[in-house]
Amino acid sequence: MRVEIDEPCPLPDDPLLAGVASALDSAGHWAHLVDAGWRVVYMSHELRLSFGGSMQLVPVDLGEHMFGTTALSLSLAHRFGPNSPEAWRDFFSGAGGLVLADTAGGRDELRILIDPSLRDLVDELTPEDGEVASWSTLGGGVGGRFEVRHTALRIRDAAGVLRGTVLFGKPAAGMNVLGTMAFERDAQYLSRTQQVASAGRRPAAVLFGDLESSSALARRLSTASYFALGRRIVRAADQCVVGAGGLPGRHVGDGVVAFFPAETFDSESATARACVTAARDLREAMNEVASRSDLTADDVVMRFGLHWGSTLYIGNITTAARNEVNALGDEVNEAARIEACATGGRILASKPLIERLDAVDATAVGLKPDNTTYTQLADLATATDKARRDAPAIAVCEL
Repeated sequence: MRVEIDEPCPLPDDPLLAGVASALDSAGHWAHLVDAGWRVVYMSHELRLSFGGSMQLVPVDLGEHMFGTTALSLSLAHRFGPNSPEAWRDFFSGAGGLVLADTAGGRDELRILIDPSLRDLVDELTPEDGEVASWSTLGGGVGGRFEVRHTALRIRDAAGVLRGTVLFGKPAAGMNVLGTMAFERDAQYLSRTQQVASAGRRPAAVLFGDLESSSALARRLSTASYFALGRRIVRAADQCVVGAGGLPGRHVGDGVVAFFPAETFDSESATARACVTAARDLREAMNEVASRSDLTADDVVMRFGLHWGSTLYIGNITTAARNEVNALGDEVNEAARIEACATGGRILASKPLIERLDAVDATAVGLKPDNTTYTQLADLATATDKARRDAPAIAVCEL
């Protein structure tokens, strides 16, 4: 039975294996579940999603041999995981002793069941009928090859009869490393980044912020003190953006960039409200940043530009060293021009952003869009040369 892309994987018919499959998904494990004949009866949701590069649940053929031709053929199209013949040879070498022990016809039958590319490994296997086995493989990913640790656990019924085997996988990094990475990040934020894993055109609100008089501060403070200040600003910025439901972009110096894709909110109005909330929260947070840095509130002042982009190209950029969200589009550059004009610690928001607020969200942030008046960037006393050149007609108001 083929479970197609993004279709849920049905639980096994065997009640015992069904309970195991349900528990695997509840705990969020990477795992294959096979029956006593090594036919695939379940693949966990997290494993299917990871093999699909967090963009889709990969298809899976239930009832097919774990190391048969069908399974290997499907895996070669996966974005991540054992997606090469070499990786599957490593996988089979690690689990093969258990597979051989469970194959009634021994080596001759096993050669028939598995993919031809694995058959030369059968003579090297030693039957293993233990309860646990572990091994490592190298999988493919964006940053190249990476190590995965595997553990096989036997599933037996009350009478001791073998009913199946769970094949767990996890990155080679220890749980201390993985736990630190998870605990230091907001779980809902990580989920939102997966929603934009596949780059595409998305309506979104954009926030730009920057520290005023940063050059003077950098000259005035020691390098260590200025670094500590910058770190506090970045942490406060990410907390405010993530807390409002947004996605921090790349930090450059003292600058803050954040995106609020409409698809991660209930409506465009809620999206615009979140952007306004994040800017106000961050402006307020600068008082605490200043205090912790032994500075006055007047020393740590940020200016903000908020804008709306109807067709921004937004996606998640993952490399061997980082994972970040980025966006391209004219409105991103325009948001930067708006921010540069907001001197004096102001928040300037564009008309396209403010007029997306419905009555409820506008009231929540203390605005009345129908009664708001706007000024073109070129007419602001604080308009920069770049703003007059690149975005003179954009209408903004101060929040």
